[in-house]
This record gives sequence, structure tokens and C-alpha cells, in this order.
Amino acid sequence: MKEKLVIIGGGITGLSAAYIAAKQGVEVTVLEANSDFGGLLNTFEIAGSRLEYFYHHFFTHDAEIMWLIKELGLERELIFKNSSMGVFRDGKIFDFNKPSDLLKFSPISLFDKLKFGLSSLYLGKIADWKAYEKVTALHWLRKWAGTTTTQSLWEPLLDIKFGPYASEIPLAWMVGRMRQRMSSREKGDEKLGYLRGSLYVLLKALINALKSMDVRLLREHPVKHVEIEKDTIKKVVVEGGTSFKADKFLFTVPTNLLSKWFEKEAAGLSSFLGKTEYFGAVCVILEMNKKLSDTYWLNVADAGFPFGGVIEHTNFISPRNYRGKHIAYLSRYFAMKETLAKMDKKAIEALMLPHLKKIYPHFTMKQIENIYVFKTNTAATVCDLNFSQKVPFCKTEINGLYIANMNHIYPDERSTNNSIRVAAKACKAMGFSDVKVPENASLSGQIGFSIE
Repeated sequence: MKEKLVIIGGGITGLSAAYIAAKQGVEVTVLEANSDFGGLLNTFEIAGSRLEYFYHHFFTHDAEIMWLIKELGLERELIFKNSSMGVFRDGKIFDFNKPSDLLKFSPISLFDKLKFGLSSLYLGKIADWKAYEKVTALHWLRKWAGTTTTQSLWEPLLDIKFGPYASEIPLAWMVGRMRQRMSSREKGDEKLGYLRGSLYVLLKALINALKSMDVRLLREHPVKHVEIEKDTIKKVVVEGGTSFKADKFLFTVPTNLLSKWFEKEAAGLSSFLGKTEYFGAVCVILEMNKKLSDTYWLNVADAGFPFGGVIEHTNFISPRNYRGKHIAYLSRYFAMKETLAKMDKKAIEALMLPHLKKIYPHFTMKQIENIYVFKTNTAATVCDLNFSQKVPFCKTEINGLYIANMNHIYPDERSTNNSIRVAAKACKAMGFSDVKVPENASLSGQIGFSIE
């Protein structure tokens, strides 16, 4: 008789785990609360193509997503291109691609430029993240990367990403972040990957593959209740009363949801999971008849801006793929206690758009043909000091109950690749280890997966 697995959450982690388990003969059911699978990978129609709600790309060293792309026969759709980065500081856009660009970055003193280079190299190539969980990134950066570097670059960037929690972020997270970015560079240039037609192509192919393996994919099946008896999970019950039984249950949804589901059935686990806080994220996507600049990724390091990044997608993927239109994301993370968390789409538009002219003096509202706003309340975990102690074991103390979610990506940065790695690690923890998924140099999936 086939072993039965129920996966709660149909984002890329849940779907990847379903694929790996089904390849090993496991009978899999995936329960998704929303009307679409994909989670943060979801896309929408724009200018004759599709585009992600929240910007995506991947790196040359991302072995896990390359493995899945090959498994699904999508190699021909794979694109790798050089990207360009800039920093807006002191009212000016600075290129930030090559070592020579650093020399031209006037907000940083000459001595601190040397410290910036050496500290970045140390964090990206040498540092052991485990040694820096109790040290805040800002404290270390002020000391070793230089005062002017921290004030003009790191501090504003951490503030725009982590808001009120910026001063609590451990250097361990920065090690993961820097290692990911530096591993994608060759002779100073950074190549990034994408799929023709957006990651919708990957999601569609993955769903079709799951269907061909008889995986049950059930949309609009939000979990209402989890039944646990004698330290063993018996079933999950969805809205409407339908119950699902299995040998093993894998929960891939955010920890704050799990905490509520387990409140009565497993109070200790619920309390532990409830310690994790989440950031939200908003992306305002502009469809334009004229581009803003020649830069793909612009970090906004001046104070007073409601967005921290301007990502001009069509400076990476040609406008020819979008009927000649130019597409840009205005992105911002937010804490749930910030005003932005409660704003509707129109209010967010009104907040963000007037600030564009401060960066691009030539910008006019006539450039914009369509505006799209997407928002999520669970875009990333608040990884404060000693965050590894908040990462749950995949194999919990409840028999048959497993957890694999965004917590397990720490100390690395959230990405599609890292989600696939976490899914593979979860399958191994559940005993489904016959499918070999290659691993890159990512720091994700290192906590909570030890098998005793």
C-alpha cells in the first residue's frame, strides 16, 4: 500500500515537496486555501505576457531551481543575462556594478571604501554565519565596514527592508545575503536568470507534472482544524467539513497560521511557532510607454522615500516581450504595525508615485499606461538575534506532523531556489530520500532538518 502524504500549502515549497515525494511513489494530496497555486510565484497578464506579482530572478549558482527546470524540460526557456545595479544617494544615481564604481561613490570616504571592499569580501566568502547570530549587522558594519559606508549605504538599506527591526537584524543574515550575491558575480559582472514567459511557465509545468503523477491538487481548501490525539496527528479538516487523513502531514504555510491551528491541540508547539513575526511587502508595478532609466535594480538609500527599490524589469528582459512596453516595480517591505500595512491600493499608489520625480526629473505621469498593486502580509520573517532558535524542527514532537516554511531559509535570503531546497530537505526528513536534488552554496535549509 502506498504511503499517504497531505501537504498544506500550495506555494513553491509545497508543490516542490509534492513533486519529489510523488516521484518516489507516495500518494500525495496538496491543500491550498486560495483559488490559485503558487503563493509568491503567482503572476498576472500584462502587455501580452505574464509577470510575477513580486519581482523574481535567480542566480547562476542556483542548483536546485536548475534541477527542477531540467526535470520539467524547460531548459530552452532559460535566460541568463548581465544585470545592472545602482544606488540613489544624496539625490543622485550612482552605478554600483564594478569595483571602479565604488571609487566614484562620493558618499563613502576613501578609507571606508577600502573597508567596504574588505568587509564585503569577508562576509561573502569567509565568514561563518553561526558565529554572528548574537551580533547585530549594524554594530558590526559600523566597526568593520566604516562609518560613512554604514550611514550612506547599509543603514538606509536595512531600514527600508526591516523598518523598526533594522537594529535587531543579526550579521548572520547579512552573511547569507552577501554570499548569495557575490557567488553570482564573475569578473565584477552579475548574471541573473529568468524564464521566458515568467515563472508562470515553471508553475504551469510543475502543476501539469503533478497531475500526471496523480497528485491531488485541491484549491480553495483552507484548513479549519487540525486533530491531534496522543501526540499523533490524525487528520486535518477544511472549511466545509471535509477531513483528510494520511501517514504524514507537511505544513508549508507561514508559522503564524500554524500557531493558531495548533493552539488547542498542541499548546507548546503553538507557543513556540507564535514567536516568529512576519514582514509584509508591496509592489506597485508600472506599465509605461517610456523607461525610467537604464538601470535594472536601483536601491534607494536616501531618507523619506516610501519605496526602497525601483526594479526596471524591462532593463533585464527586453520590452519586445511586452509589446514594447516598459515595466518597473516600486517595492517596499513593511512591518505589520506600520501604516502601510492597512493602506488600500489607491492609497499606496498616491503615496508612492509622487516620489518618482525626485529620482527621475524627466518622469511624468503620462509615461504610465497601467498601474498594478500587489500586497502580501507574509513576505519574509523578522529574523532578529538568535533567530535559529525560532526555526522549528521539520520533524516535530507530534508524530506524523512536519513543518517546512520560510523560517527554514534563514540565514539566507528568501528565493524560489531556497524554497525548493527546503522542500527537498523536508522530503528527506520524512524518509523520501531516493530523489537526489543537487545543492548550491546557499546557507538555507541548515537548521531543523537533522535526522537522529
